[in-house]
Amino acid sequence: MRQTFLFGIVFLLILCKAEAKEGMWIPTLLEKYTISEMQEMGFKLSANDIYDINNSSMKDATVLFGTGCTGEFISNSGLLITNHHCGLKAIQSHSTVDHDYLMNGFWAEDQKGELQNQNLSVRILEYMEDVTDKVFDGTDTIANEDLKSKKINANLLIIEKEARQNGKFETIVKPLFYGNQYYLYVYNVFKDVRLVGAPPSSIGRFGGDTDNWMWPRHTGDFSMFRVYADKDNNPSSYSEENVPYQPKYFFPISVAGVKPGDFTMIYGFPGSTQQYLPAAGVNLIQNQRDPERIKIRDLKLAILNKAMENDPKVRIQYAAKYSSVSNAWKKWQGEIVGLERLEAINKKLEFEEEYKNWAISTGQWDSKYKQVFEKLDRLYAPYSKAIFASDYYSEIVWKGTDVFLLANTINGYLRRMELKDERRKRYAKRGTIRSIQTIYKNYDQQTDEKLFVELFQFLKLNLEPVYLPKVFNQNKLFDDKSKLLNKLYRKSVLTNQAKLEAIVLSGDPKQLKKLKKDPLMSLFLAFRIHYDTGIKSIVDVLESEINSIMKDYMAGIMEKEYGNHLWPDANLTLRLGYGKVEGFMPNDAVKYKYQSTATGIQQKFDSTQYEFNAPEKLRLLISKKDFGIYGANGNLPICFLASNHTSGGNSGSPVINAKGHLIGLNFDRTWEGTMSDIMYDPSRCRNIVLDIRYALFLIDKFAGAGYLLNEMEIVN
Repeated sequence: MRQTFLFGIVFLLILCKAEAKEGMWIPTLLEKYTISEMQEMGFKLSANDIYDINNSSMKDATVLFGTGCTGEFISNSGLLITNHHCGLKAIQSHSTVDHDYLMNGFWAEDQKGELQNQNLSVRILEYMEDVTDKVFDGTDTIANEDLKSKKINANLLIIEKEARQNGKFETIVKPLFYGNQYYLYVYNVFKDVRLVGAPPSSIGRFGGDTDNWMWPRHTGDFSMFRVYADKDNNPSSYSEENVPYQPKYFFPISVAGVKPGDFTMIYGFPGSTQQYLPAAGVNLIQNQRDPERIKIRDLKLAILNKAMENDPKVRIQYAAKYSSVSNAWKKWQGEIVGLERLEAINKKLEFEEEYKNWAISTGQWDSKYKQVFEKLDRLYAPYSKAIFASDYYSEIVWKGTDVFLLANTINGYLRRMELKDERRKRYAKRGTIRSIQTIYKNYDQQTDEKLFVELFQFLKLNLEPVYLPKVFNQNKLFDDKSKLLNKLYRKSVLTNQAKLEAIVLSGDPKQLKKLKKDPLMSLFLAFRIHYDTGIKSIVDVLESEINSIMKDYMAGIMEKEYGNHLWPDANLTLRLGYGKVEGFMPNDAVKYKYQSTATGIQQKFDSTQYEFNAPEKLRLLISKKDFGIYGANGNLPICFLASNHTSGGNSGSPVINAKGHLIGLNFDRTWEGTMSDIMYDPSRCRNIVLDIRYALFLIDKFAGAGYLLNEMEIVN
């Protein structure tokens, strides 16, 4: 019995050590903070295998895809895999009613058939460096905060310029811990990125918005691209002479599968977290910002959904827009539920009381931190009013309708045409024409009219008059939908692509002057001026003051928690998280298993619902159990759960096993854990991973693109 008892204690200690830890860790600090714990949990490699600037490492295979996703190399010929929803705009841009790659999928027969993508790039991190001392150099003797800030910004520019090496690299210095620390990031930017393949949306988005953020998932959320370089393997814009890029490192792929308790690591570019917000900040998100934005998006989604159901062309045009709107809409709902369940505001208040007691005990309360707390409390009241208006402008005015996207494009063009530099004017014309064509490609006037009428009436109903331009407040057209369309919207040249392009190309000063008086342009400009002077200016000042105080607030936390490992909030830079394969219990008496299988696709299939109308060929393969080497236990694994801390930006991130092999692609979080950007709960926060075996099955068995597998290093 004594032996059994002692064994139980040891086993319990092992379990405690194996528990997943929250955090998005800086790769250069793994040796100092986390690698030993990772190895205790089963990781077989070293910190240098993950990040090394002198030798090839996993960092060389992990890229920032586009502007907000992660991708990874899986061959020595530049083959890259990311999520389907990350490649959605590229897939959509090549889709027409006759060649509907969203509906039918796309697979290049060979490299010559791969499709070029404008404005798509990948960034490969060359190195990162702590430059805190360089950033603060010369600021010790500056008492004035404005002058100190100017000196810091001047130092930043010098650091970035020197690291750029005459344009060879793209560089950026980013603050961590609210400006208590700074890191330099140096990137190679590749702009020739071609679409290789993608499953149809009925696979890549199987479950649609119904399943989004939910478990179990059965979504084949992946797409494939290839990065091209010049003959010397250097970054290059698109050229027919370019050749497939040869990365310094690419991930071997494991088809051995996963089981509960297996070590997992995620590597990627998480976008944004707010782990150190005070109670007032959490309250603002939970009880104002999330609920108000949800209400606006309820309206948007209802309009878009109806239009897309009624017209296949509109469905293609608005697929990416709908996905973008619905994603955050559902996430915010889960975030509210999670914060309420965790009693996040009360926990923050308890922490602040603990913080205060620490400051008193160290003799720093009256002299330093009392005023920090008082300033934060004083600033959040006016900030909540200003950000309320700003959120409405963001959701409705700037991102609500295509005609106002056009208006914003034309406004930028008009401003550049006032310059004296003729070369820049010609460049402005070309760029504006491209933007107009891009917007019109995905513009349906009837859908946009409905959005315009409903959203701007909603804006007038919910915002105080002080936050709206006088011309809008006084315009009675917004009380009558029919008059609003006939006397304002439909009279605008912004609804006529040919006329608008002709005016832009002419550059005629008289025509451009008339353009400013266009009914929609003049309304847009009224909103722009009112927002810039009466809302944005206030928000900017308040946010600047709050962030300045948060720097001191955060410095206190760092001092108070000295010896405990703190991780900085995500900021779209390369980070690492680790955990294990595991399910969870979302509610009493409910348990989610770690793995979903093809059985779930059969169970969810519904030919009458677009979201669940799985392709016949896929269903036939499943019914025949024709899984090849990708099956396990008589079934086909689809997705699995892991306890890696993730955020937006981790979409497409490689999920890696203990040996450094790719076992899946991160693509989502569970709805019950979406509050993890603000407060992490190890019992419910799970990331949802596409099992790489399902992706390989689809490439091989479904798409018949098995030639791609020959490029990969597949291990069992």
